[in-house]
Amino acid sequence: MKKPLAVLMIIVSLCGITATSSATESAPDATGILPTVAATAEAAALDINAPSVILMEKETGAILYAKDEHTQREPASVTKVMTILLTMEAIDSGVLSYDSVVTASAHASSMGGSQIWLRENEQMTVEEMLKAVCVVSANDCAVALGEHLAGSEEAFVERMNRRAKELGMNDTTFQNATGLPAVGHVTSAYDIALMSRELILNHPDIRKFTTIWMDSLRGGTSVLVNTNKLLRTFDGATGLKTGSTANARYCLSATAERDGMELIAVILKGETSQTRFQDARTLLSYGFSHYALRSIEPETPPPPIPVKLGAADAVEVEPDGSCLLLLDKDKAAALRQEVTLEETLTAPVERGERVGTLTAYAGDELVAEIPLLTASDVPRVTYGQMFMRILKMAFLDE
Repeated sequence: MKKPLAVLMIIVSLCGITATSSATESAPDATGILPTVAATAEAAALDINAPSVILMEKETGAILYAKDEHTQREPASVTKVMTILLTMEAIDSGVLSYDSVVTASAHASSMGGSQIWLRENEQMTVEEMLKAVCVVSANDCAVALGEHLAGSEEAFVERMNRRAKELGMNDTTFQNATGLPAVGHVTSAYDIALMSRELILNHPDIRKFTTIWMDSLRGGTSVLVNTNKLLRTFDGATGLKTGSTANARYCLSATAERDGMELIAVILKGETSQTRFQDARTLLSYGFSHYALRSIEPETPPPPIPVKLGAADAVEVEPDGSCLLLLDKDKAAALRQEVTLEETLTAPVERGERVGTLTAYAGDELVAEIPLLTASDVPRVTYGQMFMRILKMAFLDE
């Protein structure tokens, strides 16, 4: 079984200076709030136009930059991140499949705004509808998927709000599956980052839709062009969702990956479409320029430890999980490891005994410690086994 991944941050400690596998993968504090990295001078000088934004790292959930991130605002079609999340959860749990056929209802076909003009009773697969939602923000397909999963849009919205609460999205109330204007339909930049992280962290297959620039449906007669212009203009862009209405203005949840680190930039109430994309570029570029994600695990397998009076001569050693560090790039460049192990053990030895430590330093600064454990039991040698060993040694001596 794969061991849980411990998470530690240099600037904000998530599990103290010692990182062990008892830490959880996303590590909010006791209040449920994810850690915020101390602002750098460069962050303070960022030229951000939108009133509410946030920059989050995917694996740790650490917040690298935030501005007015808990103010409730209309999210427009960025709402559909939750619609997509619930669809992907149903697919990955086996409740739904990409090949499942969805029939458009009169209600789904009546949606305004961005759409692919579904006809009542028109049928498409889940994969086709999901593609339409991710690429062109199709309101009709979003509602059709919700109805297929829950029986009605109203029942699906109940699921959306229930899932939002489970994720700690305390600033959020959904009124529909699309983000079309509705009284009381609000969320925050922070909450959008939470649901965006849940989607890309646990359902990476969504990338096969969110990274599409152009595609088509209905045998090529319906052309799809992605509303997310970052896919063509920002190196490493992976998604995720745009949105705009007269009241919400221009919104965006943008994701991008470089060097094994994926970031989420959320923009709410951008003044123009161009400025929301520029704000996202500014945030993502700042994150990639200043931070690096490093996994701490042994560079080479630890050597076996000799066992005295054991049924085996030695026992293998394994790390107690691994430690994920979000570091500023200067510290990442100075990262080094040291391994300390017991010289010998005496049987009996039980699996999981701590016999050493993998220690990580950034320069001279201790940043993480991972226990090294015995990988198996080594019982004490029996008298019969000892006698046979003596006989073999005697014959070898002759």
